[in-house]
Amino acid sequence: MSEVKPPQAVLFDLDGTLLDTAADLGAALNSMLRQRKHKELPFAVIRPLASHGSRGLLQRGFGPEFNADTEKTLREEFLTRYAANIAEHTHYFAGIEALLTALNERQIKIGIVTNKPHAYTMPLLAHFPLLKQLPCIVSGDTLSVAKPHPAPLLLAAKQLKCNAEECWYVGDAERDIEAGNRANMTTILADWGYIGEADQPEHWGADLRLKQPLELLGLLS
Repeated sequence: MSEVKPPQAVLFDLDGTLLDTAADLGAALNSMLRQRKHKELPFAVIRPLASHGSRGLLQRGFGPEFNADTEKTLREEFLTRYAANIAEHTHYFAGIEALLTALNERQIKIGIVTNKPHAYTMPLLAHFPLLKQLPCIVSGDTLSVAKPHPAPLLLAAKQLKCNAEECWYVGDAERDIEAGNRANMTTILADWGYIGEADQPEHWGADLRLKQPLELLGLLS
């Protein structure tokens, strides 16, 4: 971009952008694999899959055993196990707390737009005071559509009483960038998130890429 205008609001994805949730998601998957005498997945394999939610993790862990006949049962079990230990190892990415504090001090509105279902988003955020108090939290099932559809982002802008064109959206997955672009927001790719070796983020069309969260503050100067 030739020019970056200060935003009315900064919206964030959750898993892989604000919070590092991969360890708890991976623990839920590996407990299922272990119980069935299957080979557990190493964390290096799990981490880039974390942004793809239960479906992506189960597909990789169970292979052909995860199919139309088993999907419902396996997903329900996975989510039950995950919910039981939803924040045991989850933590903010380095710099996120300082970034959120600085945005608040600048009176820039903050919101979350995630594909994580509401039933898991809210219990997770309860462990993170800076997040649970945010005025705008749009989950994956808040609407009948989720990212990469732009509607959840447009809803967030509406809730914050902001123009979509004056919002920034920060995320680590291709669907985040697609949704943000379709909503006509400035899109920022979080390189610190769950980007796998097979991904091609240079082709996702993000307006900006940041290596670490506090770089965003430099854009506000």
